[in-house]
Amino acid sequence: MAFKRLDPEDFVVSSDSVTSTVWSNNSPSLSTFHTSSTQREGSSGPYYLSVYQTASDSDTAAVQFQIAYANRNGGGGVNFDQTVPYVSPTTTIYGQYRTLILEDENSSFVWGNTATGSADNDFYVISIERARYKQSLLPGTMNLTITSSVSDTSLGQLHLTDNSGMVTLPDYYGTQRVYQVISGSNGIANTTVNDNGYSLNSGSYGWFCPDISTILFNAAALDEDGPTGINLATVDTGDTFGNNPTILYNAISASNGTGAANIRTNIFELNSQETISSDYVFIRARNNEFNYTENPSFISGSSGEVIYSYFINNPQTFPTTVGMYNDNSDLLAVAKLSRPIQKDFTKEALVRVKLDF
Repeated sequence: MAFKRLDPEDFVVSSDSVTSTVWSNNSPSLSTFHTSSTQREGSSGPYYLSVYQTASDSDTAAVQFQIAYANRNGGGGVNFDQTVPYVSPTTTIYGQYRTLILEDENSSFVWGNTATGSADNDFYVISIERARYKQSLLPGTMNLTITSSVSDTSLGQLHLTDNSGMVTLPDYYGTQRVYQVISGSNGIANTTVNDNGYSLNSGSYGWFCPDISTILFNAAALDEDGPTGINLATVDTGDTFGNNPTILYNAISASNGTGAANIRTNIFELNSQETISSDYVFIRARNNEFNYTENPSFISGSSGEVIYSYFINNPQTFPTTVGMYNDNSDLLAVAKLSRPIQKDFTKEALVRVKLDF
C-alpha cells in the first residue's frame, strides 16, 4: 500500500497564545537607549527618531522603536512650502495616525473618556519596530519610565502603563483596540492623584494600541508640572523645527542634562503576544498496512531476489518519514521521525504530525 486516505477525525485544530519580550536578545526590559546621527540628520529625521538598544554603529545594533511628534496645525515642524502655512512633517504624522486609528479625518484624539477627557491637537508616537514582534503587543506589560528634564526632585519620574487591568473591555476606534495610558504599573493605576491614573488637568497620558504596536502620548499631560507631569516642554510653534522626538527621547533615556535626572534609571518593559494555530494530523498504520517496502536496497541488482530471506516469511519495514499528499499526488508536507519505527504484521504505528501556522 503506497497511499492511505486520511479520515476527518484524523485532523485536530488547536490555538495557543505565546508571549515574549519585544526587545532584541529576548531582554525583558530596555534600559539603554541610543540614536543614530545619520538617521537623525537624514531625510527621515524631520519625521521620526529611531532608537537602538546599543550604539547604532555596533554590529548588534537593531532598531527597537521610533519616536515621532504629531501636530494637527503643523506646529513643531518647518512648513514644506513657505506659501502654504500649517503643513509640515508634523501634520503628515498627525494625518497618518488619524487615518490609521480613528479612520475618520474629522475626528479628534480624546485622552480619556468623552465625558472627562481632553481633546488636543498634538501628541507623541512610539511605534515598535515591526521586526520586534509577530502579531500584537500584550496589554498590561507596558511599563515605561520617563524623567523630567528639570533638575527638581519634586518632579521626579513618571511611571506609565496601560489601563487593561482596570477595564473589562478596551475602547474600539474602528477596528482598533485602544487602552488608556495611565500613571501606574502592570496595567493598574497609581491612584495617588486620580483614581483612574490620569493627569491632573489633561486627561489620560495617551493611548495604547496593541494591534498596531503603537503608543500615543498626550503632549499636554507630559507638559504639565508635577506631580502628574514632567514639564516636558513640547515645542508647538508653527514653522519651527521643535526637535520634539529628541525631547521625548531624552526623557526616556534620562540623558537630559544635570541634576536629579542623571541619578535615576529609566526602563521600558513591553511584551508581545501571538496566537499560533496548529493542525494536528494523526497518521495511523494498522497491523496489515505498510509492511512491504519498495526500497531497492532490499533486492539484489543481479538476480532480482530478496537479499535477506528472513523478510520473505516475516516482512518488516522501518519507516523514517511520513509524506502527506493531495488528491493530485502532489507532496504537500514531510514529517521526519526522530528514529525509525519497526513495523510488521504484529505491530501498529501512530504518528502525530504538528503543522504550525
